[in-house]
Amino acid sequence: MSTTGPIRHARRALLWLGVIFILCGAILATGVATAKTTWSPKLALDLEGGTQMILAPKVQGGDAATQEQLDQAVEIIRQRVDGSGVSEAEISTQSGNKVVVSMPGVPDAKTRELIQASANMEFRPVIASGSWAATPEADRTPEKDLPEPTADPANASDTNWIDADLWKAFEAHDCTTELFSGETTSGDPAKPMIACEPGTQAKYILGPVEVPGTDIADASFGMTQGSTGYSTGQWAVNLVFNGDGATRFADVTTRLVQQTGAQNQFAIVLDGQVVSAPTTNSVIADGRAQITGSFTEESARALAEQLKYGALPISFEIQSEQQISATLGADQLRMGIVAGLIGLGLVAIYSFFQYRLLGLVTVASLVVAGVLTYAAIALLGWAQNYRLSLAGVAGLIVAIGLTADSFIVYFERVRDELRDGRSLPSAVETGWKRAKRTILASKAVNLLAAVVLYIAAVGNVRGFAFTLGLTAIADLIVVFLFTHPVLQLLARTKFFGEGHRLSGLDPSLMGVEPLYRGAGQVRRYSADAGQARTKRNAAATNEAARRQTIAERRKAEQAAGSSVKETDNA
Repeated sequence: MSTTGPIRHARRALLWLGVIFILCGAILATGVATAKTTWSPKLALDLEGGTQMILAPKVQGGDAATQEQLDQAVEIIRQRVDGSGVSEAEISTQSGNKVVVSMPGVPDAKTRELIQASANMEFRPVIASGSWAATPEADRTPEKDLPEPTADPANASDTNWIDADLWKAFEAHDCTTELFSGETTSGDPAKPMIACEPGTQAKYILGPVEVPGTDIADASFGMTQGSTGYSTGQWAVNLVFNGDGATRFADVTTRLVQQTGAQNQFAIVLDGQVVSAPTTNSVIADGRAQITGSFTEESARALAEQLKYGALPISFEIQSEQQISATLGADQLRMGIVAGLIGLGLVAIYSFFQYRLLGLVTVASLVVAGVLTYAAIALLGWAQNYRLSLAGVAGLIVAIGLTADSFIVYFERVRDELRDGRSLPSAVETGWKRAKRTILASKAVNLLAAVVLYIAAVGNVRGFAFTLGLTAIADLIVVFLFTHPVLQLLARTKFFGEGHRLSGLDPSLMGVEPLYRGAGQVRRYSADAGQARTKRNAAATNEAARRQTIAERRKAEQAAGSSVKETDNA
């Protein structure tokens, strides 16, 4: 058997594993050097402590918030906080009139805005447009020329919505002052309003709301594409309307496509400010629209997050904020680490007892898997603000045993091949072909269970499911890129190849004497080994007979009967 192929494969796999480690280390080192992250994973609220904010509801008209509104607000805030990458946050109501948000660390300004913002999205038709700044008094429309409605408005785009007072307010409105103050007001949905668009520095008179933001079913962001399918390099927010919203949007675009000038535009208004006011070039009947403008990746992502989770039924202001200590603390984390080390020690003891020095491959594989998982958690903490909770630590501890299972399955397959008389290099290759199917099936089940648990669970249980799934992926990487390649290389060494007593591949441990004596030497089996093999074959035959279907059993009996008749005739 040629050894060139397996050795080349082993070296290539170990090289790829080294590239993965170098890449992870370089990315993490870059983050540390730029002070954007640290070498340690971020810890969740139960291990690190964090910030607790008490939010007071603000209901339009001064009414008190209902319990239903508060409950809905809790769910939306939880989705927003989780969507922004903050892990293990706790959101609940307090005293029936407050919302308490507890999250690890100190929230940044973006997260605070995301929690407080009502995301009141409206779709209004444009009736008129003008300059960004206020019109100089000398240039404003004289009293005698101010517009006056001649009839009741026929639709939301009708210019009869504009009266003298509205036009004077429009000319006097200064969008620059509004931009610097950051104060915008949402108008009455049933009446026209004045709004500014910072992206184009335009000012509009908008008609009543025709499609509310609650009709948005989903929102995402990405690069826009041209007619040829290539990216244009511009960021956009993609909207999908629900059934009612799609119907309303189709009716509106059917009317606007026939208009000209400013009345051909349809403004998307977020909390009183125009995000975009695109022209209507065709009827949009499928309920899918795209918001374009002067977006960056960050601003497009932020807007998509706000719209994706819908508008809050009420808005909030931060009534109080305080730092809270860890609910479990460093002692529990230390005990969790001790439990993990004990589990690792027990696995190592079993491996050395069962496989002698071959157990070093198991221990080394566990160490490599641990380092890879640690790097992944640290990188996810930087990129996605993932935080490790005590439940996540429990998932890592459980994963030690699940990861060791892969190595045991592989080693036992190799030893089975050795008992059948193969040389160690051949047993490693043949055993791997059989073992990897079992390993892939096992890890697929682990990963599926982790995904289902993550989707179905809430709170700390999701942290357990996440680390369980992450370690399953790390296990596959390690067993394919480290454990199997290392065993391929060890199989060519004299110590393991000739079955040294301390190698874990000693023939006497497997009922074979001698099992093999190296390349070019004759292998023979002891009587006990032959008897053991005969017993295994008989057991396999009995098992196959037991699993036969009724039809297969009848066919076999008929064949046996025919054979007996032929013998009698003979």
